[in-house]
Amino acid sequence: MNRLWSRVGIRAASVGLLVAGVIGGVYLGQDREVQARSATATSQVKLVDSRAEVEEIQYLKERQAQHAAARAYRRKAEGAAASEAMAQAKAAAGKARTKAQEAIEKEAAEKAAKAEKSGSGSSGGSVAYTGPIPDSCNEYSGTRETGCALMIDAGFGIDQFPCLDKLWKRESGWNPKASNPSSGAYGIPQALPGSKMGTVADDWRTNAATQIKWGLGYIEGRYDTPCGAWAHSESTGWY
Repeated sequence: MNRLWSRVGIRAASVGLLVAGVIGGVYLGQDREVQARSATATSQVKLVDSRAEVEEIQYLKERQAQHAAARAYRRKAEGAAASEAMAQAKAAAGKARTKAQEAIEKEAAEKAAKAEKSGSGSSGGSVAYTGPIPDSCNEYSGTRETGCALMIDAGFGIDQFPCLDKLWKRESGWNPKASNPSSGAYGIPQALPGSKMGTVADDWRTNAATQIKWGLGYIEGRYDTPCGAWAHSESTGWY
């Protein structure tokens, strides 16, 4: 009897342990599944956060690039506006100087004409030079020799060169690169503006012969002779 109960007890205990093991295994499996799901969810959250961070960084970079482009465009526009304003100011100043000089020349010419009519003064070819006359242009050198030869070629007599010599010594020292920063006059004859001499040749900035030819034409058209131009320069300070 006791053995029978003992066997029954052992079997019952075995069944209990088996059930307990099954239940424990079920709970353990569920716990592992929960842990796996939790890990997966955590990974997904991290992935979402990482993507959000990357997108935010990309957005910031795009905004920075847009701001940089806007600043560059603004600087370029401001620079172009400043350059245009400066160019317009220079052009306006040049026109103003030219008009002022033309007004002065016109006024002086009118005064000279009145003086000539009244007999109180003289100009043009009626003016004679009373100093020593050179025998030939060989007495000079450099741009002065060139000027003398070109003056003879233009039809003036050698007696006119002393007047031309003194006139352009006063104006430029016979320097083809002489420049007046206040008026803008340039070259041996001090043409105003210097670009007027471009009617003779394009090399007017550096070629003394080009400048001299233009200057002789200017003198002939306004004063008839170099001595006429010199007389005007003596009376007014310019020609």
